[in-house]
Amino acid sequence: MARTPSPPPPATASPRRRPFVSALKYLMYLAGVGVLALIVAVGVAIASLPSYSELARRNDLGQMIRVRAANGQLLVSVGPSFGEWIRYDNIPPSMRSAMIAVEDKRFRSHIGVDPIALARIARFAVENAGRRRLQGGSTITQQLARNIFLTNSYSVGRKFQEMILALALERKFSKNQILELYLNRVYFGGGAYGIDAASRRFFGHDATSLSLGEATIIAGLVKAPSNYSPTADVEAARGRADVVLQTMVENGFISPAQAASVDPARIVIQPTEKQNSFRYFTDWALPQLDTLIDETSDPIDVWTTLDPRMQTAADRAINANTPRAAQGALVSLDSDGAVRAMVGGRDYVSSLYNRATQAERQPGSAFKLFVYLAALESGMKPTTTIVDEPIAIEGWRPRNSTRTHLGPVTLREAFARSINTVSAKIGAQLGFSTIADMARRFGITGKISTYPSMVLGTSDVRLIDMTRAYAAVANKGVSVMPYGITKVATADGRLLYRHEGTEERVLVAPWVAAEMTDLLQTAVLSGTGRSAQIGRPVAGKTGTTSSNKDGWFIGFSSGLTTGVWMGRDDAKAIGGLQGGTAPARAFHDFMVTAVANRPVRPFETDVPMPDWQLDPEEDLFANELMPSEPLVDADGNPIAPPTTDPFAQQPPPQQPQPGTPPDQGELDRIFGGTPPPREGAPPPPDRAPPPSATLPDGTQGRREFTQ
Repeated sequence: MARTPSPPPPATASPRRRPFVSALKYLMYLAGVGVLALIVAVGVAIASLPSYSELARRNDLGQMIRVRAANGQLLVSVGPSFGEWIRYDNIPPSMRSAMIAVEDKRFRSHIGVDPIALARIARFAVENAGRRRLQGGSTITQQLARNIFLTNSYSVGRKFQEMILALALERKFSKNQILELYLNRVYFGGGAYGIDAASRRFFGHDATSLSLGEATIIAGLVKAPSNYSPTADVEAARGRADVVLQTMVENGFISPAQAASVDPARIVIQPTEKQNSFRYFTDWALPQLDTLIDETSDPIDVWTTLDPRMQTAADRAINANTPRAAQGALVSLDSDGAVRAMVGGRDYVSSLYNRATQAERQPGSAFKLFVYLAALESGMKPTTTIVDEPIAIEGWRPRNSTRTHLGPVTLREAFARSINTVSAKIGAQLGFSTIADMARRFGITGKISTYPSMVLGTSDVRLIDMTRAYAAVANKGVSVMPYGITKVATADGRLLYRHEGTEERVLVAPWVAAEMTDLLQTAVLSGTGRSAQIGRPVAGKTGTTSSNKDGWFIGFSSGLTTGVWMGRDDAKAIGGLQGGTAPARAFHDFMVTAVANRPVRPFETDVPMPDWQLDPEEDLFANELMPSEPLVDADGNPIAPPTTDPFAQQPPPQQPQPGTPPDQGELDRIFGGTPPPREGAPPPPDRAPPPSATLPDGTQGRREFTQ
């Protein structure tokens, strides 16, 4: 029986092909695992994605704060600017087409990731062998995923996350929803997030009325907002718009005729609002929000006390009157403490340092407000007489700006002429710690020296604190607390805070404030502050430090108190700068505008016109704090003063009379008789000598008392 032949054995792979087959199987296995992992990852991502309404809230982009003036005018937007959320159907077709053409021309056909773009990137990587960073290829969906969920830091891992999220977004939302989210969330520069904010920022109108040319400028910003921003480089923005137009033509979104009808050079860009003096105010006011409202991420509107008309006048007054190479500052308070104007320097763009609220400088004779307040509270009157004469207090010999002495003068005249020796006598009589306590009572927050020279304003103070103190005098001795925020509300109108006023404290009796106003008004009517007159009642005081390093004028009229400071940041001397010159003129220029619409308010005190006037020498050196021997060294340690005075002859000490207490003899030595006049010094003015009186400190002098 014939045997049936057995079938041939199955063909086996050639030994040479076996490695390739094994590798192919391995790759197919890995691909299967990868696809399965990708499906799982996308499924997990889809399940974890927020809802569309949650993504549309944009709270994750940061808080937007709109700061408004007292009249509602928008001063500045801080943080991201959002504008209105524009629904897909309301977005101009030209805006949608321009964005797709320039950012993702296959947006309507891909699944969230563009395979063609990925292939292009792979070829780029091979050609450059890792020498250059991979760029491009991100679809609109990928960019949206990155903007919402990831950071801009570049890594391969972040790129894979971006792709998975893009695939998930495409599965959960429609193309129109994705494009709507993208156009309302993407950053366009200048703090503007979304096309509506960008349209308002660059063109001054909402996004629903964007023209084709305007749409191309906005679409061109996404690639590099800082480089193509119209407010930073308008020519670069218009050049980029030309590229967007050509891309739209190449991809069939518009016809060549439509592109030719657009001239980017004729598109009007809204000018950038000048970030100048009002920013000093907003930088001071906004940090106060931490104590006024609970933390919130919702957009808020902050209504402030700033008056735009006064702020413009303040900026103009400072820049017009401040000497060259110097800085100036101004702050103006209403009767309730509302800050109506604040200028912290000549130009905010070049210097953010707020000299109205941060700088601490010597106030010179403007500090004499506290000296005379203490004198009036102790029982002295504007008509009280004290002798202007050379004195020595603990080795310190103050001098007047004119280096002359007038003999007996009233407090009113001494204050108006800013006589230093009278202030020194008051300090010695009442105690220098009493003067320091008065300054602290009126809101001076810095460290106040209690050395005798402190009566001439040698302690560093802030302009806003000094202005607050003068405002309290204008407020009949009741404290005034500066504030800048009146209310805070969310974008939908929910009230978060409203200013209800601050607790008032009586600092001095009303009659003390009235008598101080008497002195301050005289200083403007016929003293060192005459340049501050504005044709209505004004009360104020000049201040000048040694060698004209600082010039001050602080005064009030018609319910408004304004302080002005001028000087160099490096504290170098400025020739011709006295409080009665440039600062007083700046006060005048500001106040004539600031109080123009306010009723005239006479002061509740009668100030008689004096029978004296400043002589030319006093006008020249008005209010200058003459240099004198320091009482402390550079480290703040007391030092012994020289025994000679190169500018004034000191009377020889008098021996105490028998039976005189030791302290009385010392006071007699300090406040002893008037010395012979210096050679060449003008004689004292003719005046009827008031009755003699023994001062409370035992000094022989003259004083007039009026009930």
